[in-house]
Amino acid sequence: MYKRKLFYFGLTTAFFLFLALLSTAISSHLTRENLLQSNIAHSLLVEHEKLSSISYRLFKQLTDEIIFGQNANQAYVRKKQNLIQQSLNQIKKLEIEQRKALGISFTKGSIEDTDELVRMIDEITIEFRAVVSSGNKAPLNQQAQLKRLLEVTIDDQFREAINSAVARQTRVVTAINAKMDMLNTTILWFAIGLGALSIPLILYGCYWLFNQLYQPLILIANATNSIALGHYQKPISVKLDDEFEELATSINQLALRLQEHENNAIQSRKQLEQEVKQRTSELTEANLLLTKIDSRRRQFIADVSHELRTPLTIIRGEAQVTLRMQSVSVDDFNQTLTSILGQAVGLSRLVDDLLLLTRAEMNQIGLEVLPTQIMPLIRTEVAKWQKLNLSRSIACVTHSDLDDLVVTIDTQRIQQVLAILFDNAIKYSKSDQPIDISLHKTESLITITIKDHGEGISAAEVDNIFERFVRFSKHSEGLGLGLPIAKAIIEAHDGSISVISTQGQGSVFSISLPLGHV
Repeated sequence: MYKRKLFYFGLTTAFFLFLALLSTAISSHLTRENLLQSNIAHSLLVEHEKLSSISYRLFKQLTDEIIFGQNANQAYVRKKQNLIQQSLNQIKKLEIEQRKALGISFTKGSIEDTDELVRMIDEITIEFRAVVSSGNKAPLNQQAQLKRLLEVTIDDQFREAINSAVARQTRVVTAINAKMDMLNTTILWFAIGLGALSIPLILYGCYWLFNQLYQPLILIANATNSIALGHYQKPISVKLDDEFEELATSINQLALRLQEHENNAIQSRKQLEQEVKQRTSELTEANLLLTKIDSRRRQFIADVSHELRTPLTIIRGEAQVTLRMQSVSVDDFNQTLTSILGQAVGLSRLVDDLLLLTRAEMNQIGLEVLPTQIMPLIRTEVAKWQKLNLSRSIACVTHSDLDDLVVTIDTQRIQQVLAILFDNAIKYSKSDQPIDISLHKTESLITITIKDHGEGISAAEVDNIFERFVRFSKHSEGLGLGLPIAKAIIEAHDGSISVISTQGQGSVFSISLPLGHV
């Protein structure tokens, strides 16, 4: 219903606006046409006056030729004739435009009179040439032909023709100005009448529309204030127009939903408090873990400092002792240099391990991968560690169909991983206990397992075994970098490493690598 009221109001306003725009467009078009006609008429008037002035100057110079000789003012005469021709061409052009704009009845005789002026100027020029060519020696005031030319043709006929053209253009200008004044007066009174009719109607329509809109807005404002104060029980109960009725229904539904949300918010707040309490507990545990990690980091720094200090102290001591000796044999020098070299190699290995872990954190481990048969590689490592530990049984259990199995790996890095796992298995098991190596294949992975029968690893140590600087509590050798290095190398191959251990029964380390084909 309110939409229909708005439609009627808009239609009435649009009608008056259309009338105003239409009258403006018509008045602008008529004004532009009148201004164009006025400009043409003024230009014609100016050109006629200009033609009159140039023509009389031409006649004077032709008269001077009679007095002073035929060649007295030839250049000036030609110049004036050119100017007259230009002025006549412009007059003809403007008269044609004026006739197209105003019609033949309004401009009757203008083009014909111009043709007569052209003919008259040409005749006057020819008569002047005839007088000059006649060679009459009589006084000028006694030459009948010259006297008739000056007094009759120029003073009477030409002057009357040019004055008639100027007077005609003056009348045209006056008529156009009067037409423009009448048009402006008509537009003014039309605008006054349109304003006097439309303004009261529009003001009344605005007042009526405001009254129709004010009551629903007051009801809606009161309803929203009630909702803001927490009163949600049907804040709008009065029947409104169809458009406002939909809004009132929406506001009532909003109030009910707000009440539901408020009830849910109370429940959510309680649940949130419980979750915050739980998260606080988790953060406390995480903080303790970070404290533990920081403690390990500090211990690592201390261990690294100790590991670095020991070889550096030995290197410095060996060098100082050798330098203090009064006489040093070649054997002494060799012994000193051998000791220094051994310590330097150990330092280099420690730095390489730290650098490898740093690159692993930055995903910048450089691998030189090639398709490689895995079984010869494993057998070579087994033979090497068996040779170093003759009293221990190191057995490799596999199937013959895996002898030609190919994986794409960095051979030296995988050898480094196997060496770390073999060394740990030997280190953390007794010398008479065996070590078993086996190889298993699936569709996309190859798994290498290394099993020892040592003391095993506690559950607490298993969780942290692949972290840096972690060392088993019963052993103090090493810096705890071997297994983290092994994990970094395997993960750089897109593989994984895991451990299963039971205290008193030993440990099983498993390496899984993606298969590669030649």
